[in-house]
Amino acid sequence: MNTNSDFIENYPAYEPKDGEEYMSDEMIEHFRSKLLAWKTQLVEEANSTINHLKTDSSTPADPNDRASMEEDFALELRTRDRERKLISKIDKSLRDIESGEYGFCKMSGEEIGLARMEARPTATLTVAMKRKQELREKQGVA
Repeated sequence: MNTNSDFIENYPAYEPKDGEEYMSDEMIEHFRSKLLAWKTQLVEEANSTINHLKTDSSTPADPNDRASMEEDFALELRTRDRERKLISKIDKSLRDIESGEYGFCKMSGEEIGLARMEARPTATLTVAMKRKQELREKQGVA
């Protein structure tokens, strides 16, 4: 099973042309394709989990085997729950593409930057604003 970071690392990065404007049509299309491919992978993994849980749900007689199986299922379900939340972020990013807001910081309005968007295509804040947000959360200000 691929992890989310594996998908991002293995998806080809966008190579901007000399003088290309940030979030040009080609760049936007790259990120739309990347987000859709990532979402497809996550949905396929979720469907695989559903099938796995349906077919492997017979309860073993041995209490240790049963506990181990239940723990495996619980871990798999927690992973899928995180991925469900990630799918929501991907959908939000796709809406931002449609509205023209993709790639720009929700707090400052500045460009998030190509390198950050490649590493985290669902980013909505620049690194500086993300640090500021995390600091506020730590201080309980959020």
